Amino acid sequence: MRDGTATRLRIEKEALRLFVEKGVAETSVRDVAQAAGVADGALYRHYASKDALIWNLFSTHYTGFARRLDQLAAARGTRARLDAMIAGFCRFFDEDPVLFRFLLFVQHGQLRKITPEMPSPIDAVRSVIAAGMRRGDIPKTDSDLATAMVMGIVLQTATFTVYGRLRGPLLTRSRQLSTAAWTVLSLRS
Repeated sequence: MRDGTATRLRIEKEALRLFVEKGVAETSVRDVAQAAGVADGALYRHYASKDALIWNLFSTHYTGFARRLDQLAAARGTRARLDAMIAGFCRFFDEDPVLFRFLLFVQHGQLRKITPEMPSPIDAVRSVIAAGMRRGDIPKTDSDLATAMVMGIVLQTATFTVYGRLRGPLLTRSRQLSTAAWTVLSLRS
């Protein structure tokens, strides 16, 4: 008896690709099933609906990336932690551009479902910034605003790369992004 893991993984891979290429609203369950080489019913055996598939993909990978950022934050010192996390964002973008784009573009429809106990990349970055403020490495300010500014530097650069305004691997810009983030965090209000 097969456990269906290979089929589920194929469904997920094709769904990610289609959601990024065509858009979530424009991709039907039938599109995903055909791309994965399964009948619609086989897809429904794994996911109750397209929304369930989207949520599963988003929540699994969003929280997984948050855990990876927490591991990167093990570096010593606030700046080293932020440098490692920003490099982690860049590496993720370069290594799995389809998944990164999916998370970037569907987040607005899914973030409201995130519960406080779920790991979040935003919370991982915010935690490092808030700890840096407590240690005096960063001037004290609103840690949510500081996190928004750092995330804006990283995610807007990723968005420009997605749309072809910037070319080449994002990791080659990691040092520049880290410097910009640190500069923003070092400003006194």
